[in-house]
Amino acid sequence: GSMTTTPPEDGGTFGPPPEPPPSPGPWASDNLPPRPFASSTPVDRPPSIRTAVNLMYVGAGLAVLRIVVVLLLIGTIRDQIEDDNPNFSDSEVSASVTGVVAFSIVVALIAVGLWLWMAHENGAGKSWARTVATVLGVLSVVFTVLGLFTGNPMGVNLIALVDLVLAVAILVMLYRPESSAYYQARSRGF
Repeated sequence: GSMTTTPPEDGGTFGPPPEPPPSPGPWASDNLPPRPFASSTPVDRPPSIRTAVNLMYVGAGLAVLRIVVVLLLIGTIRDQIEDDNPNFSDSEVSASVTGVVAFSIVVALIAVGLWLWMAHENGAGKSWARTVATVLGVLSVVFTVLGLFTGNPMGVNLIALVDLVLAVAILVMLYRPESSAYYQARSRGF
């Protein structure tokens, strides 16, 4: 309707009539009352969780990079195996190189899968995923520190150092107060 300048005779207010309530939606869940536990708890991902998830994606990318580094270092791996095993025949050296490269690629692919899985589940606020990510993070820190002293090629050590910083940063983000509130709010609904 149009705006009036004189008060309406029924004692109402100025302006257009109030909007009718929205019609029920097409889904059965549209007509349900809101869930009581969703009252004041924030279910949106806090920045700390978004950061942790993004860092987990970086971790997956580093695992892929590790595959590239291993493939680029096949010659160095071969030289190392020959130096460590002077009595090996050419076929034994080749078999050892293949074994090291294949093992490295399988481990890296498993790491990619774990990183992506943890990013997804922690992003969804699953409390068990924070526990799993914590265990994996602590193991990563321990093995990285041990690995730094085993004389790996420099490229691998550089990635290991970045992994170490990444693991610590992710753990810090997962345990920020707003992250804990997010996990608690999300776990109440499941």
